[in-house]
Amino acid sequence: MNAETHSGVSLAVRDLRKSYDGQEVLKGLTFEVKRGEIFVVMGPSGSGKSVLLKHLIGLETPDQGDIRIENEPVQSPGVMDRYRLAMVFQSGALLSSLTVGENVGLYLTEHRLAPPEEIARIVSAKLEQVGLHAVEDKLPSELSGGMKKRVAIARALVIEPQLILYDEPTSELDPLIAVTIGAEILRLNRRIQVTSVVVTHDRDLAFGIADRIALLHEGELVALGTPAEVKAHPHPLVQRFLHADFKFNPDMVAL
Repeated sequence: MNAETHSGVSLAVRDLRKSYDGQEVLKGLTFEVKRGEIFVVMGPSGSGKSVLLKHLIGLETPDQGDIRIENEPVQSPGVMDRYRLAMVFQSGALLSSLTVGENVGLYLTEHRLAPPEEIARIVSAKLEQVGLHAVEDKLPSELSGGMKKRVAIARALVIEPQLILYDEPTSELDPLIAVTIGAEILRLNRRIQVTSVVVTHDRDLAFGIADRIALLHEGELVALGTPAEVKAHPHPLVQRFLHADFKFNPDMVAL
């Protein structure tokens, strides 16, 4: 396999249902993610995005339905390792006591997959892929929010993933840095042909990078298609979410 091409995998969700304490959170979700595409799951808070993400990475077991990677259930032993799934967490989830280089190379080090000098080379290469240079010896506390996100992406790239899941990758970033992270996701997807699933409520990010978008509302899939198709979707919930904007009204403020 070419070092710059990881060959993405397909993902299929079928009639996915999940309830907590009698409250149905996911209501029969069905969709497919094609090999090598950027598939964005978006929706307002409480729409079920986070619960869906936990199911996609195998942390939750559905009450009904299933999730398959290359037609194999995600709960099957070894599936996550065999198809090299990587996760970029919302917070970055970098270990504060480790340097950037140690964070990025942690998986290789913990599993003794390469000698130290080879791990150092791989770490440097992955950091270069996300536009970071000579930061291996820095601590996470010395980095900006955008740099932390890129380090988290570099850590995911170390396993040469076929599927990357991004949890709110632009949260807590200013608009300019958010655009940079979106461009990074797009560039990596095109460069290494990895399948990318991005969970976000960031409309600009979604419509800027997605091949297709799934819009959730209260656990239901209310729209699915290309960005143009979703924008044109007639469902009133879709249009309200897409066009919601804050307009300040002094009467809203209690004196």
